Amino acid sequence: MDLGLAGKVAVVTGGSRGIGRAICGSLAAEGCHVGLCARDKSGLDRAVDELRQRGIRVHGAVADVTAPGSVERFIEDTAKAFGEIHHLVANVGGTVGPGFFEATPEDWARTFELNTLHAVRAIRAAVPHMRQPESCSIVIVASISGWKPGPKPQYGAAKAAEIFLAGALARELAPRRIRVNTVSPGSILFPGGGWERFREQSPERFENFLRSFPWGRLGRADEVADAVTFLLSSRARWINGTNIPVDGAQGDPTALS
Repeated sequence: MDLGLAGKVAVVTGGSRGIGRAICGSLAAEGCHVGLCARDKSGLDRAVDELRQRGIRVHGAVADVTAPGSVERFIEDTAKAFGEIHHLVANVGGTVGPGFFEATPEDWARTFELNTLHAVRAIRAAVPHMRQPESCSIVIVASISGWKPGPKPQYGAAKAAEIFLAGALARELAPRRIRVNTVSPGSILFPGGGWERFREQSPERFENFLRSFPWGRLGRADEVADAVTFLLSSRARWINGTNIPVDGAQGDPTALS
């Protein structure tokens, strides 16, 4: 299936590892030019080199998306490098702080900054450069934690906010013909990721956690990337304002519940 992404420009936050890197690779395989940012320069350089070997144009930048003006500068520089932007993936996410009673108000604020507010700022910066009606789209990478309750409620609340944000913006950006959706991964196993560390450090608890998965395994980053790539494409042109779980029918969102 031709997804019609060849020659388009996509911007991905947090694109040097894990799900973000898989998304960049999937887009590159479709012939899409890619702008990506990450905090770690060495990881970013490796990702950029790998993507360029696929014969596409790549713009990489070191950026902390929680720092004032950082994600905006990255997107502006990407737009200058390519002339325009067609697609945005707000992929950066994570949680700050322990459980509810121990987490501070600052932990809550930083978690929302890392997830929801980073997506807000990235979208505000990218939309003015999306000038081709019905050819531009946005995907926010949320989580099944956005509606399946578990420990660390600051994370689930921030992801629920991202899902609501996509639905609201699908309507607000409709006059511009820009689609906005969320993809919500379940627990994804990838090299260097948190679930790999958990498997190595607590093998018995990891095996017990696998009972939450009907297929007996965690998801892979490329499985999320495939869903994101399709949603960005014109083949998904009538999918708008929705949330798509990519979780293999996972039960509990966390091994800690």
